[in-house]
Amino acid sequence: MLSSKECMQLEAQYGAKNYKPIPVVIEKAKGAWVWDPEGNKYLDCLSAYSAVNHGHLHPKIVDAVKNQLDTLTLTSRAFYNDRLGRFLKKLCEVSGFDMALPMNTGAEAVETGIKIARRYSYAKKNIEANKAEIITAYKNFHGRTTTIVSFSNDENATKGYGPYTPGFKHVPFDDVDALEAQINKNTIAFLVEPIQGEAGVIIPSKGYLKKVREICDKHDILLILDEIQTGFGRTGKTFCYEHEGIKPDILLVGKALSGGVIPVSAAITTKEIMEVITPGSHGSTFGGNPLACVAGEAALDVLLDEKLPERSKELGEYFLNAIKDINSPLFKEVRGKGLFIAIELKDEAGGARQFTEAMKEKGILAKETHVHTIRLAPPLVIEKADLDWAVNILKDIFNA
Repeated sequence: MLSSKECMQLEAQYGAKNYKPIPVVIEKAKGAWVWDPEGNKYLDCLSAYSAVNHGHLHPKIVDAVKNQLDTLTLTSRAFYNDRLGRFLKKLCEVSGFDMALPMNTGAEAVETGIKIARRYSYAKKNIEANKAEIITAYKNFHGRTTTIVSFSNDENATKGYGPYTPGFKHVPFDDVDALEAQINKNTIAFLVEPIQGEAGVIIPSKGYLKKVREICDKHDILLILDEIQTGFGRTGKTFCYEHEGIKPDILLVGKALSGGVIPVSAAITTKEIMEVITPGSHGSTFGGNPLACVAGEAALDVLLDEKLPERSKELGEYFLNAIKDINSPLFKEVRGKGLFIAIELKDEAGGARQFTEAMKEKGILAKETHVHTIRLAPPLVIEKADLDWAVNILKDIFNA
């Protein structure tokens, strides 16, 4: 068995330096807890950026995947397989849409949503060829492909990767007037996260999505919601947009869709919109593979059977209020929805990294984002007693 130090040294020697991890090595996990090679135990308050909403190694998901491993893992989409149709049916029933196009990673789902929106607009809305424009929000995070970073305004994500893909415009998040002002004859869609996760759990004003939906309807443009991080119970509803009683035209999902067992993502929409995708126009060797479909179907069953969105709502309100009650002089703002919470620190706190490392030393794993913000997103299966324990640790750290 390798020690934590040896594992980190190997990564440093042979791996690209595209991440700056918290200095901890995770060797095994169960539920909301993880362990390093030395046997130290930590509470996971990141959930692999919400990919592990169901908790690590949920037994129902693991058993389903193990059973499938003995039968069939991959066919490619050159052939039918016996799992894909069942998975897509369940995904459409849970989301309330007609059809889904399965992929693997979240970035692939976003790319798929862009392609569907463009092809639909050229085929059915008579937009001039190669003139389609999609509006996105400043401080967005939708993935890492060259097209996606082309509409990011994060210098770390974009520097040195030009020339950038055209066809995108930007407006401030949570600004409906700016959105409407940017729409022109070539605008085909607004792509947005209902809560900006990577930006620091930025929650828009109440009614924002409802007004966005009205503007998109008024100008006959598509609303594309990226719920890759907010979906499947994270914010206290199955999907975050449900808080405002609206529905997008295209829904992008990933991460927790498989319970964190295997990459699974999808673009989901209506039959009218999806029918522009024809044989050969888009695809993926691994997209819709039987192993992924089994994991996705089991994860959806667990989500519903164990009422994880309701659990997230109840425990999220409890955790958020308990953190606010710490009332540290270092806190600028504590905000959240469901079990999607951020602690934004004042400038004089000196940056969040020192605090996430201090939390690690006391047994809590979280990650800083954008210098001053700590994101807290534990698995939705976490116990209330574990949240109480975490709050006491946070009190010690932030009132020290």
